[in-house]
Amino acid sequence: MVLGIPRELTPGERRVAVIPSTCAKYVKWGMRVLVEASAGDGAFFTDDDYRVAGAEIVADVESLFSQANVILKVKEPQPNAAKGKHEIEMMKQGATLICFIHPASPLNHEMVRRIAARGITALTMDSIPRITRAQKMDALTAMSTVAGYKSVVMAADRFSKFIPMTMTAVGTIQPAKVLVIGTGIVGLQAIATARRLGGVVSAVDIRPDAREQAASLGAKVGGFEAPADLALGKGGYARALPEDWLVKERAAIAPLVMDSDIVITAALVLGETAPVIVTEEMVKGMRKGSIICDVSVDQGGNCSLTQFNEEVWQHGVLISGIANLPGYVPTDSTVMYANTVCNFVEPMMRDGKLVIDRSDEIVNSTLVTLGGEIVHQGTLKAMGRAH
Repeated sequence: MVLGIPRELTPGERRVAVIPSTCAKYVKWGMRVLVEASAGDGAFFTDDDYRVAGAEIVADVESLFSQANVILKVKEPQPNAAKGKHEIEMMKQGATLICFIHPASPLNHEMVRRIAARGITALTMDSIPRITRAQKMDALTAMSTVAGYKSVVMAADRFSKFIPMTMTAVGTIQPAKVLVIGTGIVGLQAIATARRLGGVVSAVDIRPDAREQAASLGAKVGGFEAPADLALGKGGYARALPEDWLVKERAAIAPLVMDSDIVITAALVLGETAPVIVTEEMVKGMRKGSIICDVSVDQGGNCSLTQFNEEVWQHGVLISGIANLPGYVPTDSTVMYANTVCNFVEPMMRDGKLVIDRSDEIVNSTLVTLGGEIVHQGTLKAMGRAH
């Protein structure tokens, strides 16, 4: 079996799907590993590092795609301007693709259709179920840790004031008020980082357990708590609220949003489009110079004014929709991601081949396309085709 690792083409993406130590494992399992030249440069892994681990370095990515049975990437396929082709076109028909696809996001629906039409079997690393044996494969949790940290650091960099209380001879500057919406892995890391920087941190989440975890990190928990049967989905993840309850949630958190200097939005529903929680009316009520960092932008965003991968000023508030925050911490993110991918691939390997077993909960949860069809339920729901 031939494993292909191309250089990432998403603007600003510096991660790579394989590191030398995981490359050595793939080679040990009997795979031929092809790595595009310079694929690891952004994360400071050299071509020689991969050669020592047993990989072949390929200068022509089209040759890599034409030979590989399995493609490992970080982000979803992109157009290759140098080749004048999309990465999907360069993949072998019937190949297997493993990466973050974010298939439920409306921005990616056409791409998912193209993957299916090509007959590619695609598995998305953002839909690993939250079960015990999948913990070491959970790329979303690993990358969410990075995103939560980086969201606060980026917000602090763009904020026009201090984060901590600062006492000087010319007066005392009050600390920034930071609100974290959604206290999953992203939110908890954001709380911890904002607290370390000296911010006064509040948090909201619809799940009782998540609220307790936020409080344990020193955040003041407020806002809205939904009934457990509505709030909790499989594996402890948040469930998409019915529209009438979503209206109640917005009403409850509006005063908190409007009283905050920095708002980190990180409310996600696994494998589905992110709920819109922060409305334009809330933004209008915020202080001028405030910042919203919408970490959920890869799945559609929690703020109605967020623009994908853009930073825009709306009503005097900076709304950051910068996507792919882990890509801004490339070395540690690459190590974490590459290990989760390797752990994901290992149990699917049988007699030197990758076997797609839909009776396996992990495989079935992550499977996006198979046999020319879209099979991912969150994606079908977002497309209005759920069954």
